[in-house]
Amino acid sequence: MNKGDLINVISERTGIQKTTVQVIVSEVHDTISRALKSGDSVKIAGFGTFHVTERQARQGRNPRTGEVVDIPAKTVPKFRAGKTLKDSIC
Repeated sequence: MNKGDLINVISERTGIQKTTVQVIVSEVHDTISRALKSGDSVKIAGFGTFHVTERQARQGRNPRTGEVVDIPAKTVPKFRAGKTLKDSIC
């Protein structure tokens, strides 16, 4: 399912116009992104937690040449599913 599919499903299930749903979905995405960028975590009860973690610098290898490559440290977003979401899938 992609963003367009999500918008269509929400629109059909709620009866809200697609343009309104599109604005809401985009705003949720932007709000979560801004929170993560500022270092906060976003906890949605029953769904899960979005948080930021730091990956340490490490060495890797170019698979084509075998050359050792330095991979710099970076900050990455992560998602941890909540119990309700896990239980609904299994």
